[in-house]
Amino acid sequence: MIPFPTTPESTETVVSDEELLRQFHEFGERNSFELLVKRFEYEIYNYLRRYLGDDTLAEDAFQTTFLRVYQKSDQFDAARRFRPWLYGIATHQAIDLKRRSKRQEHQSLDSKLLHFENSESTHASAVADYRQSNQDPLVAAEFSSFVQSSLDELGEPGRSAVELVHLQGLAYREAAEILDVPVGTVKSRVHTALRKLAVIWQRMNYDRFV
Repeated sequence: MIPFPTTPESTETVVSDEELLRQFHEFGERNSFELLVKRFEYEIYNYLRRYLGDDTLAEDAFQTTFLRVYQKSDQFDAARRFRPWLYGIATHQAIDLKRRSKRQEHQSLDSKLLHFENSESTHASAVADYRQSNQDPLVAAEFSSFVQSSLDELGEPGRSAVELVHLQGLAYREAAEILDVPVGTVKSRVHTALRKLAVIWQRMNYDRFV
């Protein structure tokens, strides 16, 4: 079972992500792992929710992502940075879950969190949805569905590159590290994907949203 944070991080001493993972792996410091989750839970959850376009799938992917970090802390390369490694795990879980979601049923959004046996809360209800805007809710919902459909049609490997660089705002260097490919490959994938998206958006009448 994954431990999750219940107390805020101290601002007096900021320990690096890499050092926190080392403390957890070498000394079994569960508080260090909890702090890592606290630092990244909003960022990773919203990334997964946007990538998957489904709160229930995002909940599953979020739980599995940090479970993998918990289980594979001994496999982390100390020469790397933690954030790209975490995004790599999250991206892999999202891709895998999206494939499997077509063949099996998933747990309800109202299911309890793994780390709170008596809790009625879920990350989906606790995390703010940064996709929301000030525009008409119906228009926003239609646009969100439109974006999700076009990204689904785009497919891999271009989708992951676009998600990380243009939607998540990561540098090409970070995306390359996450996807474990050269920077030039990421740039090529993004360029090709954007050209495909332009065709998809033209066909799907993107102009009505702008």
